[in-house]
Amino acid sequence: MLRVRANVTLSSGAANELAALQAKVDGEADYPARVAAAKRRWGNTKKRESPFDEVTTALDKMCWGHHRCAYCEDSLADEIEHFWPKDLYPERVFAWENYLYACGPCNGPKGNAFAILPPGSTNAIEVARGTQTPIVPPIVGDPALLDPRRDDPLDFLELDLVETFRFRERTGIAPRDRERARYTIVTLGLNARSAVIDARRTAYDLLLLALESVVTRVREQRPLDHARRVVENTSHRSVWEEMKRQHTRLPELTLPFSVAPIALDW
Repeated sequence: MLRVRANVTLSSGAANELAALQAKVDGEADYPARVAAAKRRWGNTKKRESPFDEVTTALDKMCWGHHRCAYCEDSLADEIEHFWPKDLYPERVFAWENYLYACGPCNGPKGNAFAILPPGSTNAIEVARGTQTPIVPPIVGDPALLDPRRDDPLDFLELDLVETFRFRERTGIAPRDRERARYTIVTLGLNARSAVIDARRTAYDLLLLALESVVTRVREQRPLDHARRVVENTSHRSVWEEMKRQHTRLPELTLPFSVAPIALDW
């Protein structure tokens, strides 16, 4: 899981269309009415037409690899995900800043699962509503879930490149950050799918081969374009970022990066 590519924006026309849609939701009389309007209006929008044709194109540009999910980095991103769930935060249903591109296996289980960290607390409180729960606004606080548009997940998480290829809480971080890391791993099921873990391991093997090719090309003074494209387009970009971060303590990475330090900038 990585921070998505930044500096991707919408045209003023698309932004204005989203704002107009949001204004219709915000204009409802009270919070329950806004929740109902958010669900209804989102369900009635045609995702292949303006402004969502531009929204999906922009979200796609933010993905790492070839259209990979912003959460698992493994599957094809093909669904607009509301980071702040629309059933809980109707004021964000048409907010561009609230959108991520995700895959169904991540977007489905995540759904309305959402927790808040109240000010000064290290305990995440779930705010998703049950079917018989009164429709009232969630408590105020910061999201427990890491937001790839605002957070750098690798400030909170680290990937075991030696044995398990599972994400874990990064050592040495503050208790509140540790809780966010824990909640994100569990809620998104980052270690729950064996196929995804196997894919991370395969990505490591492919990237190590690419790095060895870079070393050869550097020594032979040959162009690096092909190797760089392999690195930049391999799924599970977080594996490469961790290879760079951990290279001084993993012997099989230390020498290649010392010979080809240029790869540390990729």
